[in-house]
Amino acid sequence: MVSHRAAALRLREGELAEFEIDGVPRPVTKAPLTGPQVLSLLTEIAPPDAAALLASGQPADFAYLSDDGAFTVHTTRVDGLWRARVTIDEGRERQRLTGQYRAIKRPVEAVEPAAPATPAAEAPAPIEALAPVAAAAEDDGDTIRPFEGIERARAALDALLRSMVSKYASDLHLRCAQPPILRLHGEMYRLPGEAPLDAAALDAMVRSVMPERNRRQYAASHDTDYAYELPGVGRFRANALRERLGPAAVFRHIPASVVTVEQMGISPEVQRLCQLTKGLVLVTGPTGSGKSTTLCALIDLVNRSRTDHVITIEDPIEFVHAAKKCVITQRQVGVHTDSFKTALRAALREDPDIILVGELRDLETVSIAIETAETGHLVFGTLHTSTAASTVDRIIDQFPADRQAQIRVMLASSLRAVISQTLCKKLGGGRVAAREVLLTTPAVSNLIREGKTFQIPTVMQTSRRIGMATLNDALLDLVDGALIDPAEGYARSLEKAPYVAALKARGLDTPFAE
Repeated sequence: MVSHRAAALRLREGELAEFEIDGVPRPVTKAPLTGPQVLSLLTEIAPPDAAALLASGQPADFAYLSDDGAFTVHTTRVDGLWRARVTIDEGRERQRLTGQYRAIKRPVEAVEPAAPATPAAEAPAPIEALAPVAAAAEDDGDTIRPFEGIERARAALDALLRSMVSKYASDLHLRCAQPPILRLHGEMYRLPGEAPLDAAALDAMVRSVMPERNRRQYAASHDTDYAYELPGVGRFRANALRERLGPAAVFRHIPASVVTVEQMGISPEVQRLCQLTKGLVLVTGPTGSGKSTTLCALIDLVNRSRTDHVITIEDPIEFVHAAKKCVITQRQVGVHTDSFKTALRAALREDPDIILVGELRDLETVSIAIETAETGHLVFGTLHTSTAASTVDRIIDQFPADRQAQIRVMLASSLRAVISQTLCKKLGGGRVAAREVLLTTPAVSNLIREGKTFQIPTVMQTSRRIGMATLNDALLDLVDGALIDPAEGYARSLEKAPYVAALKARGLDTPFAE
């Protein structure tokens, strides 16, 4: 907006986004904005109180400060349609230029951290190489370091986690002979001003916040997963391991507040899955694709709109759901139950309406989940698959050949939807999810039953009117909405030739495909 010397930016649901330049509207998108797109753009930059109002469907006015300037955002809803006008705030702009205001960066699909210890800062310099900064002796794998200075080690780790949250990073990587490393919007950065970690200090930090059960597991098997909560900052999913140079760990930030479907821009068709009384709904994608966040938003919608008993089985518990309209039971594998399959069997005797299985890891867990969905419960689960069709094949292929025909029949009747997603780098910073959506219609059920899953993408391509979308459809929607660059969509596409053809049909150049 500033670089175009525009006086204002207009965002209107159902219309093209426009700059006002010399009193003349100039379109900046090739396709009309949808309601979720407008809401996502607004909540991304809104402070927590305004974001909460927007998420509840109420207009809110707020100030937004960035490195490019100080802005006033005015929002309204006309006949249920979102409208927003962004203008330069001359008064705050003068204060910003004199250093009285600090720019704040907010990423896509992230909830504002609770009371960050330090103001948001510029991203650290990109990593040029992940080779060790200094030579380190290789780890023999037999020695656990003396556990000394627990309070000092915890304080050092807490400081790194606070710094991670203040910079809106998703992950903190700790490695021997390397400074702490952050993953920010999908890219890796070294944390500036930090010295390389030695093995003893890193080992002490990792174990200072590790539950006793996990310390024993870590000592025995050299890897373990656990959750850690830092009051006032947030929760973190941790994985501790030993590798060639010694101990290592990854901490993933879990937002302190539950994210909503409105903040995530989840389509109405997917939201309606939360109204089902039975069936299997799968959210799939590679590691780090936001599956847990999407499931969190769906469970939150259930919690706000239904009066049921929800049981979640996770390893570890990530998002904590406070009871709203529902009764919520959250169980952690290894703490409250021995395994996913044990907890899933037990859940059937606990009067559940909805069950979330954090990960369908093995054949028995998958089998119980399908049976549970068939017997009148709504089951949510995750798999590490990239497409809807491959998800169906993965489930069936886990079973012995003599059971596959039976499983096809059971899956055809119980599967309600597959949401396969991947995270893309967003224009202007942050990340946004591209979601492939398969809804089980009679035609899809027949294809599953007859073993013709290779025809499912064709059905999806011809069923957009009812909410289905292939990955290419989702990527092109993001391109049309000016949320991602066409080259980013090309990198994420699994069917590149049709994607490029669709871009050319839109009159867009595709030098990245040559």
